[in-house]
Amino acid sequence: QLQASGGGLVQAGGSLRLSCAASGSVLSFNAMAWYRQGPGKTRDLVAAIRSGSSTNYADSVKGRFTISRGNAKNTVYLQMNSLTPDDTAVYYCNAGLYRYPGNYWGQGTLVTVSS
Repeated sequence: QLQASGGGLVQAGGSLRLSCAASGSVLSFNAMAWYRQGPGKTRDLVAAIRSGSSTNYADSVKGRFTISRGNAKNTVYLQMNSLTPDDTAVYYCNAGLYRYPGNYWGQGTLVTVSS
């Protein structure tokens, strides 16, 4: 069970930090990622991180977003800075044993950026 939190309403130029934690799992997810789905759009990769801290970002968020793993097992964060209205979307946490997208999805957390 992946639980995502931290979404909300923010003005353009602001910041938010999303959190995701897997509860009740004995598995260790080596790949965790954030995806997002804007209105009328497909669900696309935002950022991913693998064990060993290898990261991958969508071009549209490079330099603004940072994905990181928490000290607790199976936790991941997404620090989002310099937000724009184009970042408005439902953000989904994803986890996989070895790769992304994995088989496990969180419920989504809504991020709304006002202009």
